[in-house]
Amino acid sequence: MLAVDTNVVVRLLVNDDERQGALARRLFESDEIFIGVTVLLEAAWVLESVYELNAVEAARALRGLLGLPNVRVEDASAVATALEATGKGLELADALHLLRVPPGVGFATFDRGFAKAGRRLRTVRLV
Repeated sequence: MLAVDTNVVVRLLVNDDERQGALARRLFESDEIFIGVTVLLEAAWVLESVYELNAVEAARALRGLLGLPNVRVEDASAVATALEATGKGLELADALHLLRVPPGVGFATFDRGFAKAGRRLRTVRLV
């Protein structure tokens, strides 16, 4: 199994550099791939801020990537739920923040929009 960095994920998804895109494709075609939550989160940020995808488009691209049979992701259940939540008003980062908190631990924020949207996933305390 091979863990990949954000730049490999992004090159595979956007193919804006032919040489690196081809290398990324070869890695994904030849190895079992592991993607960490931080890599996934950074990839979403790059897709949205640099490549100007909206949150739903970025989540769709990442879901497609994670659906490949040889790709594994850290905390797969939380990631799947977080990606789904992006279509319901939550940013991927916020959804992951909520979903990766251990059971029995509360969550507080100053962000009203996050608190309201996040309540669909778990209890959020507005401070």
